[in-house]
Amino acid sequence: MPTPWHPGHGFGLLVLAYPKPLERLIRAFERFPGIGRRSAERLAFHVLRDPSTRELAVALEDAAKNTRRCGRCANVTELDPCAICSDEERDRSTILVVEEPRDVEAVERSGAFSGVYHVLFGSLQPGEGIDARHLTIGRLVERVRREEIREVVLGTDPDAEGEATALVVLEALDHAGLVLRVTRLARGLPAGAALEYLHRGVLEDALEGRVVLRRLPEA
Repeated sequence: MPTPWHPGHGFGLLVLAYPKPLERLIRAFERFPGIGRRSAERLAFHVLRDPSTRELAVALEDAAKNTRRCGRCANVTELDPCAICSDEERDRSTILVVEEPRDVEAVERSGAFSGVYHVLFGSLQPGEGIDARHLTIGRLVERVRREEIREVVLGTDPDAEGEATALVVLEALDHAGLVLRVTRLARGLPAGAALEYLHRGVLEDALEGRVVLRRLPEA
């Protein structure tokens, strides 16, 4: 005996395959960068299968409620000022300007920098409508003017957007009439890398910034 037809079978009315709460969860995951429909579905079903993932809701609420921006460096923090800005052992005369909080985390893990930071919270993205007004460049200028800063290190990413952002920061400092040293992070060959696998831009930077090991004797 054939199965009776009802909407949702064949060419009837559109019926959601998932319950509304699950569909709402999938669409919430889709809002994350780089997460499409398929990935969102996998994440949603993983939440349903693994009870321990329910902690995600608590973590999201806690992060949204208790995370703020440092009033000095604009980095994410629980307390204002942040732990780095509050550390009396840091070299407060040198500021490393980076694009995102994750850049601060990366530099701190290396242990190679003892100064303080300023987070721009992005880079120039004209195609996405992000210009200098959306970054914390103005706050950086005011900070340099207010504090005893001797050097600003531009640590934006070595791509087109990062280079444009570094130039805008430099112009803003110049326009403010601030007299200080401004440097850019060095670029070149990463340790242990093979030349054949390197990007053209990396090779160009390495050649332009090559180091002299032996000079010709003066005549």
